[in-house]
Amino acid sequence: MELSLENNKNNYNQIINKSMEQEKELNTINEMTVTKENQNQFIETTLGKTINGALDIGLRWILPDLIEDQVIEIKDTLLKNGLKEGIQKSIEKATDFGKSAFGIVTGKFDNISQLQTAVQKGGIIDTVSDSLDSVLNYTVKKDMIPNSVARVIRSSKNTILENIQTNLGKTMTEQIRGIEKINKYITNWNGYLKQEDFEGMQREYEKVREQLKILVPLETTLQKARELENLHKLIRNNGQNFNLSEEEKILASKLI
Repeated sequence: MELSLENNKNNYNQIINKSMEQEKELNTINEMTVTKENQNQFIETTLGKTINGALDIGLRWILPDLIEDQVIEIKDTLLKNGLKEGIQKSIEKATDFGKSAFGIVTGKFDNISQLQTAVQKGGIIDTVSDSLDSVLNYTVKKDMIPNSVARVIRSSKNTILENIQTNLGKTMTEQIRGIEKINKYITNWNGYLKQEDFEGMQREYEKVREQLKILVPLETTLQKARELENLHKLIRNNGQNFNLSEEEKILASKLI
């Protein structure tokens, strides 16, 4: 059995390495990794954009008498004088809270529900609120923002914070739905595999690849996708031959 498995491993590697031009496709799933650094960066970038967008809408809503350029200038002033760092700090505190709450020692979230809990209960809104108060005091003191505008922002701060909370909820919902889509695409791919329909498999494979680009890197999600990609390439590079040995299928699941 060991010799058979080793021979199949050699055959498997030869097939996977076949057709070099095909292997040069960008963003292959097997090239995607989940590290503490790239997961944190994705979370900070995605949540940062979410908060920034909510802040923009909130300021426009509570400052209807100002023209767009004035609102943009006020937002930029707030961000440049401490609010940007405050937002980043709020996200870092939330992720640290989540990892501590779940006893995560690897530094990486294992699944989307852990991240969702961190976002919901990690104190993002409170930290942004405190940061906004501090930055408003500083910018008024330095005559960067008129006191009258600062008063309106303070009195309507809850509107901004509620908008941020709503948008964070939407972002997490989109992430959850994205993972559900990937699971659906993988199920569809397996269905086409049973039908030996490579064209259908290719469509679902491309959907998986595209969806992964907009999802937080999670090992549980990537592992399923890597196994799919290995089998997909094995069949594709072998002239779309669906006659695979059990050993080759096992290797496709192990070499990820």
